[in-house]
Amino acid sequence: MGTLTVEGADLGYGDGPAVLSGITVTARPGEVLAVTGTSGAGKTTLLNAMAGALATRSGTVTVDGVPLTGRDHAVSLGVVLIPQDNGLAAILTAAENVSVAVIATGGSPADARRRTAESLDALGLSGQANQLIDELSGGQQQRTALARGLALRGDVVLADEVTSELDAANRQRVLDLLRAEAARGAAVVFATHDPEAAAACDRELHLADGAATWPRP
Repeated sequence: MGTLTVEGADLGYGDGPAVLSGITVTARPGEVLAVTGTSGAGKTTLLNAMAGALATRSGTVTVDGVPLTGRDHAVSLGVVLIPQDNGLAAILTAAENVSVAVIATGGSPADARRRTAESLDALGLSGQANQLIDELSGGQQQRTALARGLALRGDVVLADEVTSELDAANRQRVLDLLRAEAARGAAVVFATHDPEAAAACDRELHLADGAATWPRP
């Protein structure tokens, strides 16, 4: 499984000021790493860099020592990003959103059917499998995006605020599923502003004022 390392990274957008400076962190197989901080602290920026979607201004992002060259390269190395904005196709059903992603990353149609059913069931969405995304509530859409990410069986799983619209029972369900991803050997990074969710993770990296600290190594 993959070890994802960010080393001395400065991160920002365009010609704007750096959002984060001198960030060094390693996400290890078998653990859930919480990335915490207030809104605007840089949690999504860091996960985008870890996913290969944002190039570093300096420093490196590597998976098992291989520097990421972009999002497609990261996908080929088993890096799954579950984005904050869900990124679901509104014209597809919940099941189609999951199965299309599995097939796009090399899964067979049979794999797609099986993994789609398993992941939707794990998130309590079997009854919504054939509903269009626009017919789902915000929380159901968030769980569908998570089901899609989990169905990809990544070596590195990056989950960005994936419990923000969920009630307590579903939040615990998601935390259990992220823990299960780590148990099968994935490196899991969970960006959250929820202190209770962060406390359930193995380690915590806190972002504030453009820098990172370790309140709970």
